[in-house]
Amino acid sequence: MPHRKIRFPNMTSSPSEDPPHAFETIISRASGPPVRTAVVHPVDTLSLSGALEARDAGLIDPILVGPSERIKEAAEKSGVDITGLKLVDVMHSHAAAEEGARLASSGEADAIMKGALATHELMHAIVDRAAGLRTERRMSHVFVLETPAYPKPLLMTDGAINITPDLLAKRDIVQNAIDLAHAIGIPQPLVAILSATEDIDPKLQSTLDAAALCKMADRGQIKGGLLDGPLAFDLAISRESVAAKGITSPVAGAADILVVPNLESGNMIAKQLDYLAGAAAAGIVLGARVPVILTSRADSPAERVASCALAKLLVAGREAAS
Repeated sequence: MPHRKIRFPNMTSSPSEDPPHAFETIISRASGPPVRTAVVHPVDTLSLSGALEARDAGLIDPILVGPSERIKEAAEKSGVDITGLKLVDVMHSHAAAEEGARLASSGEADAIMKGALATHELMHAIVDRAAGLRTERRMSHVFVLETPAYPKPLLMTDGAINITPDLLAKRDIVQNAIDLAHAIGIPQPLVAILSATEDIDPKLQSTLDAAALCKMADRGQIKGGLLDGPLAFDLAISRESVAAKGITSPVAGAADILVVPNLESGNMIAKQLDYLAGAAAAGIVLGARVPVILTSRADSPAERVASCALAKLLVAGREAAS
């Protein structure tokens, strides 16, 4: 049976500009005082300017953690003023990651933001039990995507942290994404558990995991969202594909959250939407005691600011619940 193909605008070999007014609704929801944020190793123009853009938007109160001379050099090169900002001087990126985790653990910071260091280096310091930031949940990453090809924000997890999660890890990944959906104003998110097919196949573990996750939601082991799966990607986001295949599902064709089988598939989906569908992508790590803002060198200013807005909404939600 032929499949309907979505016609992606602005098809180029590099990321197109963000959709008009990308993340405006999410950023506008993030009102209130800025979140104290440990910005780890912001020693280049992109990472430092991203933190200051979020500061200027009223989202974060940055604490710059890293080699002070390199941070000052980056500020001078960028033409930005860091006068008045708290600067914590440490020798190198590894020490900066550890100090950022310590600031969050001690309550001196309410969020952590990645600077010019590798994701695994930052996360190694955060997941260390000695840092005191772990919870009963597995930490996981969520992309929040906005694209002209889809009529609403689309959350996708996990394309950055968990490589090949097992069933219990996927349970936490799903719950983390649902919690973020609530924070950005989606009261009962529709969660599509993705695989290559909508049929349960014992030879394809992702289909078995999808079925188990849906039953876990039925039994209250996952709360706050409506799950269905396994679903192929087209069935998760295309009502026409749903109609063509005769699928009956409250989630299919209208998903708010896409749960991928593994990191590779999630990373590819996010980049395909970015490069081929003109998507803008904000990113956040959940499951720790504080949100972790993960930004990339390729992120636009809107994407960096939106990632900080996600952290602010999560902090506000936790404070309201406490």
